[in-house]
Amino acid sequence: MNFAMPCLPADQIQILPAAADHLPALAELAGVIWRQHYPGIISNAQIDYMLARMYSLDTLREEMQAQGIQFVRLLVADRFVGFAAYGPAPVPGGMKLHKCYLLPEMHGRGLGSLLLKHCERAARDLGARRLMLAVNKRNSKAIAAYQRNGFTVAEAVVTDFGSGFVMDDFIMAKDLIP
Repeated sequence: MNFAMPCLPADQIQILPAAADHLPALAELAGVIWRQHYPGIISNAQIDYMLARMYSLDTLREEMQAQGIQFVRLLVADRFVGFAAYGPAPVPGGMKLHKCYLLPEMHGRGLGSLLLKHCERAARDLGARRLMLAVNKRNSKAIAAYQRNGFTVAEAVVTDFGSGFVMDDFIMAKDLIP
């Protein structure tokens, strides 16, 4: 799928499906993004722990192949700069945005919104009426971006992630209008 943005021609921006052979590059990009974005929000020890658990190739393959989570890649001028993943939620009519990440140097260009809109359309096409996500309560930049895109805070949750780490998140949601 191609998109046009100010200063970037439509043929420079693509959102493409990710396949199993893209997972190593996706895991590597996640590490770059997390290590640039999350210091100050969570500890470096938690960043390393969560990356190892959430972005191992086995975990990503399991999400893709057994859990029905679909991954997409965002490319700008053929450079892999972001990704998202969405899949079934345990709520009737719901879909969960599991991942939505963009290199910090690409923030502020509308690319994250394009990625979100793509996932919203895909979720709606799969029959979802509501898209939900979890975001760290201290991740003010992401919270603001989600709010700009129509998401609202539905609840606050603290989830044990193991090894003494917790995810202290807001669950945000957006109704998908047909």
